[in-house]
Amino acid sequence: MAGSLPIHLLGEPLLRRLSVVLDRAAPGKGWRELAQLAVSHGRIKLSSLELEQCSLQVLEPEGSPSLSLLRLMGKKSCTVVELVQFLQTLDQPEALQYLSPPGIKIVVQPDPKAVLSGQMVKLCCLAVGHPFLHYQWFKQTKEVLHGKSPELIFNPVKVSDSGTYICRVNSGSSFVFSRWAQLDVYDLQGVSYGSLVGVSENKIRICTQPQSQNLKVGDKLILECHAVGNPVPHYQWFRNGLQLTNGNRKEYMVSSVDMEHQGTYWCRVSNDQDEQESKKIEVMIGRKALAVECTEEEFSSFGKPVDLEEQSDCKLSAVDKVALLIGNMSYWNHPQLKAPMVDVYELTNLLRQLNFKVVSLLDLTESEMRNAVDEFLLLLDRGVYGLLYYAGHGYENYGNSFMVPVDAPNPYRSANCLCVQNILKLMQEKETGLNVFLLDMCRKRNEYDDTILILDALKVTANIVFGYATCQGAEAFEIQHSGLANGIFMKFLKERLLEEKKITVLLDEVAEDMGKCHLTKGKQALEIRSSLSEKRALSDPIQQTGSSAESLARNLQWAKAHELPESMYLDFKCGVQIQLGFAAEFSNVMIIYTRIVKKPPEILVCNAYVTDFPLDLDVDPKEANKGTPEETGSYLVSKDLPKHCLYTRLSSLQKLKEHLIFTVCLHYEYPGIEDSMDERKEVNVGKPLIAKLGIHHGFRKNCCMSNRPFHTQASTPVAAEYYLSANHCHPNSYPGIHHQNCVHSDHLRQPEACHCNVTLNKLTSRQEAWNNASHVRRNNLPVETTDDTVDLAFGFSNSLRLSKKQ
Repeated sequence: MAGSLPIHLLGEPLLRRLSVVLDRAAPGKGWRELAQLAVSHGRIKLSSLELEQCSLQVLEPEGSPSLSLLRLMGKKSCTVVELVQFLQTLDQPEALQYLSPPGIKIVVQPDPKAVLSGQMVKLCCLAVGHPFLHYQWFKQTKEVLHGKSPELIFNPVKVSDSGTYICRVNSGSSFVFSRWAQLDVYDLQGVSYGSLVGVSENKIRICTQPQSQNLKVGDKLILECHAVGNPVPHYQWFRNGLQLTNGNRKEYMVSSVDMEHQGTYWCRVSNDQDEQESKKIEVMIGRKALAVECTEEEFSSFGKPVDLEEQSDCKLSAVDKVALLIGNMSYWNHPQLKAPMVDVYELTNLLRQLNFKVVSLLDLTESEMRNAVDEFLLLLDRGVYGLLYYAGHGYENYGNSFMVPVDAPNPYRSANCLCVQNILKLMQEKETGLNVFLLDMCRKRNEYDDTILILDALKVTANIVFGYATCQGAEAFEIQHSGLANGIFMKFLKERLLEEKKITVLLDEVAEDMGKCHLTKGKQALEIRSSLSEKRALSDPIQQTGSSAESLARNLQWAKAHELPESMYLDFKCGVQIQLGFAAEFSNVMIIYTRIVKKPPEILVCNAYVTDFPLDLDVDPKEANKGTPEETGSYLVSKDLPKHCLYTRLSSLQKLKEHLIFTVCLHYEYPGIEDSMDERKEVNVGKPLIAKLGIHHGFRKNCCMSNRPFHTQASTPVAAEYYLSANHCHPNSYPGIHHQNCVHSDHLRQPEACHCNVTLNKLTSRQEAWNNASHVRRNNLPVETTDDTVDLAFGFSNSLRLSKKQ
């Protein structure tokens, strides 16, 4: 577990010792070669501009290129294990000795705890091996200021203390990390301190009981049961006496309920010492009204012309609502982006609340994008609302917008990209009730592409809305911070998307919000184009059409792409039983987790790993079987996954050509036997999620292929970066996971009337870096069985980076 930590957590003294060795290393073994190894490894991205900034450290009195590089690699999540591998390749024994912890051994590991607020709580880590040991506790990746002793004491413990903790023990340059310990702290709800007097600390006490609910079809169901006890309690939800699949978390959630979800629910809470059941509650499901009716009193209060218009508006509805969301980040030949992952995830959750059938996809190649659009068109029909959202690199030439796939060459032209106007024409042929395009990309001209497309004329219809994240000829930006990011457009859109307003009115208000914020003023402004003549809204109800052939086909096609494998239990000959579970993060991203359910007492320790995945998925073994979801790159659904498991994140499921077959390997040890034992079981879970649609195939219809160009000319898109430091936080912005470098200079005070009052520090052009850099090649649709994620409460911190989508 310690080897998976970012290297900047090793501490400044140790990093300085390593940098001294690398600075004075022989040719071929220094910091430049270390940087080349890190880049060739594929996961860590270092631009030529960043490496140049490292080399310029030699001009500083006490500057060190190696120290600058190590800090930079740490910020980019380079782990201790990866650094050791790089140093071994460079044959750097002197540097490696600093990373070898001889003699230090942790004899008491911190235990996870679930406690009530107001109590005194201790997390303990005790090590032996050196006469002088130093301790430092971390909460996630942030140092705990008072955590410099073997015991981390909270007196009293607060709900805000909840989190994951780890302890670093070091003596000089040697160090070792403890295992992670989860601390869950709950407020008292109906439980008094007096009722706990004389009660064994092992006894389970339920402090948050589930509550009965009356819901409509399509509403979200959230049931909560929180308990304290030692050891940490486990949870299992039941409905009508039957155990719920994947109902093994504190919260049980269904994103969109149907009549089948009605019934009696309760939760069983247990540990090795005790077992308790929550109170039984009823969940009632009613039919959602299909239209809003005007009363006689409301009708008589209006003037007649307005009455008829308003009455007509009340009856507007959709036959169905379908959305395709594409977020491209991991470009092979172009700058990487961060915001599309968070933006697509958040928009998926919002649209599902509006009863949209959502397909959410990350990092698609050109053929995959075209085939995904084909599948999207199959879900459209007369009267259906269709929404296409794209976040990634893009450009606009002669009024046509182009979305750039992740495999686009450098430079790219219209033949390598998807033309949005072509997709609109195909949507019109379906006679859709509403066509909405939300394009979160740049709209600057691509000087490499001087193509004038000859497109068939669009039909004259009054059902088209374009929401461009930025104006024509301008750039779109994303706020990068601590490993996660939000696009400027989505930051403001998500605050209003659920409002029951005409879509153009809603977008107008988003544009006004963006205009009030100095973070975007003069850089990015929302542009709206619309031919909408009716009061159509994303919140319009769906008019049930019974079991028509079109409706059944559409439901089947959508459901086909969102089937998760059922959770299963595997029994091994040694008597160990493990649970193999699955969760969806996006329509093409799945989390696999393994957990030991039963272990014979004669077995000391055992762990279950998943391995031998199909080559199509290109799963890095170093990124699999991690102790926390965040270590796999899954920050968005981590809170709703079961704890104390090993997690593996499978992205790009659209590339899966055959069934997903992998191996579950069980390692276990018996007392008195040095060698560990292992058993293996092969598992076939078919084609999960989007893999069933086979969009990895070559162009099938070429339905959205651009017309061939008759003239091209080359030039270079410009790239830029803006660095900002926040003074005041917007209440609905995002916190990050990893730290990001900030540049501070030239402070300019912004007016305090802004919603996101910020100080603009430095504007750095990256055009030169774009021209010279050698770019190296280098994923949400939770359903009931995947346990939807609670929204992340991100926030602007003291270091924000505003960067451009090319």
